[in-house]
Amino acid sequence: MNVNRLAGILVIVVGIVFILFELKDMLMPFVLALLIWFLIKEVNRFFGKLKIKGKPLPTWLRSLFSFVLMFGVLSLIVSMLSANIAEIKDALPDYQERVLEWEDAANARWNINIGAELKNRGGELNFQGLITNVLDTLTNLFGNTFMILIYVVFLLMEESLFRPKLKAIFSGNEEYESTSRILARVNKSMSNYLSLKSLVSFITGLASYLILWIIGIDFAFFWAFLIFLLNYIPTVGSLIGTVFPALIALLQFDSMRPAVLVLVLVGIVQVLVGNLLEPKLMGNSLNVSPLVVLLSLTLWGSLWGVVGMILSVPITVMMVIVFAQFESTKSVAILLSEKGNV
Repeated sequence: MNVNRLAGILVIVVGIVFILFELKDMLMPFVLALLIWFLIKEVNRFFGKLKIKGKPLPTWLRSLFSFVLMFGVLSLIVSMLSANIAEIKDALPDYQERVLEWEDAANARWNINIGAELKNRGGELNFQGLITNVLDTLTNLFGNTFMILIYVVFLLMEESLFRPKLKAIFSGNEEYESTSRILARVNKSMSNYLSLKSLVSFITGLASYLILWIIGIDFAFFWAFLIFLLNYIPTVGSLIGTVFPALIALLQFDSMRPAVLVLVLVGIVQVLVGNLLEPKLMGNSLNVSPLVVLLSLTLWGSLWGVVGMILSVPITVMMVIVFAQFESTKSVAILLSEKGNV
């Protein structure tokens, strides 16, 4: 590879990163809409198996059912979470006051100033600010719901017209078939990953909700949804999702027992689902190196925050599939893959 080509690639990469960062408010809703579109296709495929008087449901009816079902569920979740978020914001000053009481007790017992020590080391003991950041992230995500809905509608409308456009672009039948195969692989891999990961995350969230509800943790539905959402983030997501409700339990009760129960029981759920159920369902379908997953998590997290971390694995999977189809980028796909088999 000559110097000019290397410089050109570097300029392109820097330009792409700059665009992704600067246009994140416009691109994130579209990428989320794209993922919802993949899920709607999976639901549509399920409805395709249903038959009335021996005949499958018409395509337009399946698409309508899938769209209404998906956004009906999402609307219900958003409505419930919005109410939870409002209640949590009202309760945050009480939680912060409890944190300050602990700080004063620790300072008196060990004769140290925890707040000053944390500030000197570049941190700050601000539990209210931490939770507020989480709530603001979700609120901003909900604020894009209408735009995401519009994108999904247009994606569904464009789907039926895509094949004719693709044929018009490629004059040769061989080029058209090759491009169709690439798109089919991307479609299948993304749909499989999203549907199975969503199922695994739902099982984790539901089991966690039952545990939190039985223990009596405040806002159990919100923390269970947060666990569901963070479960899409590889490696660190499940750990963060377990810590938040444990902290709330510590602040809510005078005893440490509920917090320990949350850590142990929700942790057991995370371990069982993450190490037994998820590998059995998903197998090795991702074919992405664990190191690449970690680097991708860091990159997309720095660009798009929590949403970027959630999207990091689907985007990386898509890159491996697409790069593997071209000789010029096949070496990149091999580096990104788990065992070099693309």
